[in-house]
Amino acid sequence: MVKGPERKSIIMAVGGGKGGVGKSFVMASLGMSLARQGRVVMIDGDLGGANLHNFLGISRPTSTLTDFFERKVPLADLVVDSGISNLGLLTGMVGTIGAETIKHAQKQKLFNQIRKLDADYILIDLGAGTHFNTIDTLLIADKMIIVITPEIVSIENMYNFLRNLYFRRLGGVLTDHGYRDLVVNTWHDRDALGISNFRELVDCLKAVSPEVRLIIEEELRDFAVNLVLNKARTNQDIVTGNSVKSICVKFFGVNALYSGYVEHDDLVSRSANHRTPYLSAYPNSRCSRGIERLTVNILSGQQVKVTR
Repeated sequence: MVKGPERKSIIMAVGGGKGGVGKSFVMASLGMSLARQGRVVMIDGDLGGANLHNFLGISRPTSTLTDFFERKVPLADLVVDSGISNLGLLTGMVGTIGAETIKHAQKQKLFNQIRKLDADYILIDLGAGTHFNTIDTLLIADKMIIVITPEIVSIENMYNFLRNLYFRRLGGVLTDHGYRDLVVNTWHDRDALGISNFRELVDCLKAVSPEVRLIIEEELRDFAVNLVLNKARTNQDIVTGNSVKSICVKFFGVNALYSGYVEHDDLVSRSANHRTPYLSAYPNSRCSRGIERLTVNILSGQQVKVTR
């Protein structure tokens, strides 16, 4: 169903540079939590390896995003009932198409139809990697979520992902205003210009002209990412999220919000294997309570308070 003109959906998308950090579990749990407040449509945007349905406790639907791209079926017609009240699902098909195969016109059509879905909340679970189609999908969201784990590989991949995300957004903004290739050329000459990180890149770009400064300040004022630390086992793991946030602010100059953490629970895998939604099976667990706090923080813009 396509929504009426009076309804404004909040779009959330989750991404990250590394697979295996638990993006799909976090997104499925957020969707179930939000479904208690309004109509939710979840989109599994991992076109080559869709698995969001496993965390909702259902079999993979036969209607998928492949039908949208290959058979031109309207997006709204592909949303299926998840079996959970107020929650619909639109999934990708395993092993058919990937983000790199989508053409620009297809991508724009997808984005337009996502915005028209009849929902209070639209949640998009993206595949791993930094392909520009994946990045562009994250950039249409009102709430951009990056999931990490307290492991050095995950954190390093997150920085790479954030760099690509910010670079894409910055380049797109300036291109729209007639400054094509300014970001790319400035970054290419970074050694000569004494630029060592993205914060310094932005400062250098702002110095190009008052117009460029105004464009960057106005267009990127609301650019923010929500950091979620998954699989936390210790208090030190939880503190890691705050450290990652501080580094994002220092070296990227972006508004990074440490929205919350989810504690490790072996029962997450068990519930997925048994096709039982975790929040339904273990509503009073510490992990479930963390998801509830995370949901509140993402909606309100609040951050987790961490003490060492």
